[in-house]
Amino acid sequence: MNDSPNILQALILGILQGATEFIPVSSSGHLVIAPWLLGWEKPSLLFDTMLHWGTLVAIFVVFWRDFLAMIRAWFLSIVQRSLADADARVAWFIIVGTLPAVIAALVFEEPLEAMFLHPRGVGFFLLVTAALLFVSEQITRRRGGAGRTLAQMTWLDAVVIGVAQAFALFPGVSRSGSTIAAGLGVGVRRDQAARFSFLLGSPAFFGAGLLQIVKVMRTDAAVLTDGLAPIAVGFVASAVSGVLAIHFLLRYLRTRTLYIFSVYCLGLGLLTIVLSYLQ
Repeated sequence: MNDSPNILQALILGILQGATEFIPVSSSGHLVIAPWLLGWEKPSLLFDTMLHWGTLVAIFVVFWRDFLAMIRAWFLSIVQRSLADADARVAWFIIVGTLPAVIAALVFEEPLEAMFLHPRGVGFFLLVTAALLFVSEQITRRRGGAGRTLAQMTWLDAVVIGVAQAFALFPGVSRSGSTIAAGLGVGVRRDQAARFSFLLGSPAFFGAGLLQIVKVMRTDAAVLTDGLAPIAVGFVASAVSGVLAIHFLLRYLRTRTLYIFSVYCLGLGLLTIVLSYLQ
């Protein structure tokens, strides 16, 4: 059964969504595991959508200057037929990097949705996230820790990171984790990979949320006016915690590695799998 959570549940889930969307430990995994462990009803599709739009707001709050510069440069690149401006290139990289996830979501929508019902599968994919983070750091270490900036990215980099984002459609595979790991894998500097990961998430959050809203209106438009208080609380909590998480991770990754998040995903994944067998 899908239902609107109460105010406290909405606050907790909103904080979880905002924090774990950007900290590479899988927001989708936490939003499956937390209600399951606490015995809560699965939140409604509308509530889930508004949590994701809360994180979209967080991205715009932190990077609004970047978006204005990229939009301006993108239009000029079309008019001038030039990609000399780094902001224009990053804008095009975001468009290209979004396509794999869009295609995967359209092709595999139903089986992907079914996976959100099985905590054991989420636990397994958390182990995948742990492995991705660990391997990417090993690659960076062998390379000597140096890396390229967003201005030095290539089209191939954008495609590889975009494919990694598509794999994050599996619940338990962290979107930020998989895209940051892919960025490190192709040689982008750690903090720059995180920055691109956050910017890349904006069209995905907006498009997925819009499709979910359309789906809700087709199936049960009445839910748009039901339980608005918890939805508002979850939305605001997601946005605020998202802003804090973005600032935290960008500062953290300037001098530190992803290993701690890999260990966390490994532990949570194993715990989830064990508990799923005990229930």
